[in-house]
Amino acid sequence: MNTVTTADLRNHFRRVSSWLDNGESVEILKRGKPYATLLPIAKATPARPPRVDFAAQRQAIWKGRRFSGAEVAEMRAAELEGEE
Repeated sequence: MNTVTTADLRNHFRRVSSWLDNGESVEILKRGKPYATLLPIAKATPARPPRVDFAAQRQAIWKGRRFSGAEVAEMRAAELEGEE
């Protein structure tokens, strides 16, 4: 942790801000005693959405059932009928 006085903070802020940019914390002294601590803001990383396990979902819904060609054609016709 770097230490600066209140006068240093006022007169040399560019140096203090570069420490913060590098992820370092800075302790501020007032009349030789600790007065405050400056901490850099933690950079938030965007959270990735959880991956969807489509195979597990399909297994949970259909439980490995196989459809015949006629059943698939019937479901497709019902789908197309609903689009109108």
